Amino acid sequence: MNKPTPSLADLRENYTMAGLDVIDVHPDPITQFQNWMDLAISSDIVEPNAMTLATADKNGIPSSRIVLLKHYDEKGFCFFTNYTSRKGQDIAQNPHAAIVLHWKELERQICIRGKVEKVSREESENYFHMRPHKSQIGAVASEQSHPIENRRALEDREQELLEKYPEGTTVPLPDFWGGFRIIPEYIEFWQGRPSRLHDRIVYTLNKNGDWELNRLCP
Repeated sequence: MNKPTPSLADLRENYTMAGLDVIDVHPDPITQFQNWMDLAISSDIVEPNAMTLATADKNGIPSSRIVLLKHYDEKGFCFFTNYTSRKGQDIAQNPHAAIVLHWKELERQICIRGKVEKVSREESENYFHMRPHKSQIGAVASEQSHPIENRRALEDREQELLEKYPEGTTVPLPDFWGGFRIIPEYIEFWQGRPSRLHDRIVYTLNKNGDWELNRLCP
């Protein structure tokens, strides 16, 4: 006999792995981020750099999708994309964004929001040519977020580019592709706890450029 499917209202998880207090975190949020990211990587989580990116257009209409974090430092958090994509157009109209990294295996998430800027052409070029050859070809072939007649048209375009730039040759970085950097103004570290009394430690950038540290109610 088939087991009945539980309703969404009945789905819940009780988090019990760890706690988090202000005294547990580093005073610098980037160092704290690195500590958590290093643990996520060493825990063999699949794509620990996968994050939800939320943007909004000039009218405030939101859009979100999963992208990959490819670099971070004291200047911000970087990802790469087609500048003519929906997210690229949103950022051009409204240069603010939020990202969330969620590691279910560690019962943790990190929420970040801030202003967005393009990385330098040199940074984009360096990363572009680190990518596998076919990923470079794919980035040139795809007019990301734009309508296309069918998949065959995309594959034909890919084949044309593979013939023009075979393996071992240099694929030029297109003008429409590159990196964005989210300059953080708010970074929140969330640790799941029992009975939904989760721990939330937040860093907020003040007018003096210093980070203020607070605990939030779950």
